[in-house]
Amino acid sequence: MSFKKICVVGLGAIGGWLAARLSTQPGIELCALARSETLAAVRQRGLLFESAGEVSHIALKASDDPADLGVQDLVIVALKGPALGGASAQIARLVGPHSRALVAMNGVPWWFLDGLAGEAQGLHLESVDPGGRIRAAIPTEQVIGCVVHAACTSPAPGAVRHVQGHGLIVGTPAGGRPAELEALAALLAAAGFELTVSESIQRDIWYKLWGNMTLNPISALTRATCDRILDDELVRGFVSQVMLEAAALGARIGCPVEQTPEARHAVTRKLGAFKTSMLQDLEAGRPLELAALLGAPHEIARHLGMAVPSLSALLGLARLMDAQRGAA
Repeated sequence: MSFKKICVVGLGAIGGWLAARLSTQPGIELCALARSETLAAVRQRGLLFESAGEVSHIALKASDDPADLGVQDLVIVALKGPALGGASAQIARLVGPHSRALVAMNGVPWWFLDGLAGEAQGLHLESVDPGGRIRAAIPTEQVIGCVVHAACTSPAPGAVRHVQGHGLIVGTPAGGRPAELEALAALLAAAGFELTVSESIQRDIWYKLWGNMTLNPISALTRATCDRILDDELVRGFVSQVMLEAAALGARIGCPVEQTPEARHAVTRKLGAFKTSMLQDLEAGRPLELAALLGAPHEIARHLGMAVPSLSALLGLARLMDAQRGAA
């Protein structure tokens, strides 16, 4: 399978970075489904991309109407979680019977438990896909999961700044290395990504979640950078307790974590004083990805009858803060 027609849905920090890298590959018809200010900016001066001090303007066909773009070989879904449900009907018009969807999003996706051996196998996650409309738009068998290990920002609509990292982990929900996964891996490697093909993409998703399901909402609650969160002994202890609960939950669903919280904290400290993506979203007035980072794990724990008091407390506090923000 070859991927010639590629559409990026969500030209934010990560979606823009993926588009910029893929634009270097010959023979690709690259386009984007965008809206409002982002669409206007890309139409006026292209996608503005900055990396290693170099700035480029990338010409990119963009539209807010899927009919202008047509059915694609590959649809890269790089939206924030709260936006996906509303965009699912438009995405469905880009996905044909032979298309694949590369889902590059934070947290637990709607397809996470499909094909995953464990006590929650096949559970439909209402927290991230109410009513199943996302699943209907993007069937699991056409999904390729993606874990991003890179830092990017979007300082303005249609503008992306790459800060560090080039890592992508890709894999199918059912595991294995089907031909379409190998073809995509070859394309992404040629575009300069540091690529890993995973035999269990759900485990990689859970491992990344294990590290950011705490610092993201705590940073939004406190407005603190990650170094300050970890410097506070009491807060760090709470973070570790949530991580221990998440590790125990992961073990029951087939996603064991082979690391201690303190070892993960040491890795995070190397990043210095940085703002999480959720804190950046809060400051910009954007919706928060609470469902994918905390709501879905909490829903799985309830399904299993498993007590996760620290995770539950963090979810409750974060969603109350978010509700008060909307009521203000």
